[in-house]
Amino acid sequence: MILKTIQAGVLNVAYYEYGPADGSPIIMCHGFPYDVHAYTASSMTLALNGARVIVPFLRGYGDTRFLSDETPRSGEQAVLAYDLISLMDALKIQKALLAGYDWGGRAACIVSALWPERVTALVTGNSYNIQDIARALEPASPAVEASLWYQYFFHSERGRRGLEENRAGFAHQLWKMWSPTWDFDEATFNQTATAFDNPDFVNVVIHSYRHRYGLVAGDPAVSDIESKLVAQPFITVPTISIDGAVDGVNSGTGHHAKKFTGAHEHRIFENAGHNLPQESPEEWTKAVVDAAKMG
Repeated sequence: MILKTIQAGVLNVAYYEYGPADGSPIIMCHGFPYDVHAYTASSMTLALNGARVIVPFLRGYGDTRFLSDETPRSGEQAVLAYDLISLMDALKIQKALLAGYDWGGRAACIVSALWPERVTALVTGNSYNIQDIARALEPASPAVEASLWYQYFFHSERGRRGLEENRAGFAHQLWKMWSPTWDFDEATFNQTATAFDNPDFVNVVIHSYRHRYGLVAGDPAVSDIESKLVAQPFITVPTISIDGAVDGVNSGTGHHAKKFTGAHEHRIFENAGHNLPQESPEEWTKAVVDAAKMG
C-alpha cells in the first residue's frame, strides 16, 4: 500500500492505494470514529485479486486537509458525497464499486443514489445511510435514544469541549460500546487514534452531529445535493447491505430493503459489531467480491 495525496474538490485528500493501477477500481470509506486502517486486511486481499483499491481519509481525519481556511468545516451528509465524487473525478475514475459503513457508508449511498452511472455496485454497512433530516426530531424508542447519547452530547458546548480535550478517550469508549465482542488491542486503537489529531476533526464532527438534527446550517456550496436528499432517493445500483449482529449502536436495518430497487442482498455478520470491515475482514471482502459479480 502507498499513502498518496491529491487535490479533489475543496480538499487535499490523503489516501492509501493498493493493487495494480489498471485494476477494477474499488473505493472504501471509513466512518466515525475510525480511519483507513479499518480496511487494511480487506484491501490487501482485494489487491492480490487484481483490484485497484482506494481508501481515503475523510475530511477532518488523518492527513486530509482543506485547501482554504474559508471553506466551512462541515460534516453534513452532502459534503461527504461531494468529497467522494470529487475524489473520483480527480483520480479520473469514471465508475467504481463503492463500499463503506457509518459516515463512509453514507457517502457511498448518496453517490449511488444521485450518480448511479458512476457506480458499478455498492456495499453498505447498516443499509440505507441517507439521513432524513426533515424527520430528525421525531423521537425513537428509549433504547435507541440511549444508544445515541454521544450525538446529543455533541449538541452542547460541553460536548464540543469534551471531544476537543479527549478525542481518543471518547473514541475508545464508542469502540467498546459499539463492538462489544471485538477484542481489539491498544496498539490497534492507537494506530487509528492518530487520525483524530487532524486540526479540523472536532469542527467537522461537531457540525455533522448538529446538522443531522437541523440545529445548524449546512454548507451553501452543497445545498443542491442536500435538497435532493430530502426526497430520500432510491438506490438502483446492485447492493449488498450488512448489519453486525452485535452492533451496539444500530439494532438492525433489514427493513431498509425497500430503498434498494436494483439487485439487493442483506447479510448479517454474526460476530461483528459496528466496525464491520475491521472486525470481520474476510466476510467484508467476500461481500465486495460478490457485489462486483452482481454489477
